[in-house]
Amino acid sequence: MAFGLVGVAVLPVMTRRLPWRLLLAVAWLGSAGWAVVLQLPDGIARPLTTPTEYLAGLPAMGDDPLGWLRAFTMEMPSFPTHVKGHPPLPMLVLWAVQWTGLAGAGWAAALVITVGASAAAAIAVTVRVIAGEDVARRAVPFLVLSPIALWVATSMDALFLGVAASAVALVAVATVEPDSSLSRMAGRGVRIGQLNRAMVALAGGLLLGSLPYLSYGLLPIFALPLAVLVLTRPAWPVLIALVAGCPVVPIAFTVAGFSWWEGVLGTHVAWLISHGSRRPYAYFLVGDLAVLALLVGPAAAVALPAALRHAARLVFTTSPGGRGRLGPDTLGWPAAAALAGVLALDLSGVTCGEVERIWIPYAAWVVTVTAVHRPPARAMLLGQTATALLIEALARSPW
Repeated sequence: MAFGLVGVAVLPVMTRRLPWRLLLAVAWLGSAGWAVVLQLPDGIARPLTTPTEYLAGLPAMGDDPLGWLRAFTMEMPSFPTHVKGHPPLPMLVLWAVQWTGLAGAGWAAALVITVGASAAAAIAVTVRVIAGEDVARRAVPFLVLSPIALWVATSMDALFLGVAASAVALVAVATVEPDSSLSRMAGRGVRIGQLNRAMVALAGGLLLGSLPYLSYGLLPIFALPLAVLVLTRPAWPVLIALVAGCPVVPIAFTVAGFSWWEGVLGTHVAWLISHGSRRPYAYFLVGDLAVLALLVGPAAAVALPAALRHAARLVFTTSPGGRGRLGPDTLGWPAAAALAGVLALDLSGVTCGEVERIWIPYAAWVVTVTAVHRPPARAMLLGQTATALLIEALARSPW
């Protein structure tokens, strides 16, 4: 509780006074600290040590990850729950960490928390590009003290959040043309040359291409970079570099012997065997959205309608130069894209429970609408903090 109260008190001050790059570091470290503090009563690494988790599947990989990858779909029924419920990339990441000598749940937890907490900074970078630095600064305290932190420590889906947020941030930064009105709006430190922008876009494409191999549920998150591209309308070299980067990871996995479609089908069969129709479709249709509301907190719930209204007004509005009209009113676009992804998963019925984790990569973008609150907005920040503490104290999530 003390950590949250200190955050409520000092974060609004920091957002006004700190240089931008230092503020990003504070957002990263603060998000990691809040996640760790919330998880301390249960043990930081404990969630990763259960028999259903990824670490339990590492012995099956041995010293031959490529052989394990080739046999992934055939051996899937024998894998732990989360291994057979996801593509193989998370396991390969953990194997690589172990191969470097950083074995054990503690190091895996450190990786997950570090990458997951980086999303606060990456999302702030994206908001800065599309809505301006003032708006991005106002969002930082809410990104840090979000109830989502409960599952940043320690769920592998937090790693998915960090990778996805970084991918979208790279796409956003790559769209900023030197000496453009967008560059001036976003502030200093985002002006990069044409070649560098193409390289940043290529890196963004590489990360985007990796997302379907981290989780099958990350496909709808492509709505986020699409929203950024629609708003910013980048030059053709940036688009070409982005498109060139996206298929690299899928091609590599295909050549290595893993078929993504076979993985999807195998996971679906495994889900039918283990879950079947335990609860009706309508239960999850409503319940999953209720969990999303808890993840984003009351401050986001209050701000969301106004942010979406402003975003809707700009759907068909462009500036004289042809680029999308960028500024504070575009703040609702990332949230709308994330909600579209959530609804796609929810309505399809593929998310039947466990959404405390599954929604993490989407919910963090919905939290950005809290930037509409007039700073310092400490009452709203306190509401976010209290929500996280109440969930930790009163609810039990086996995930």
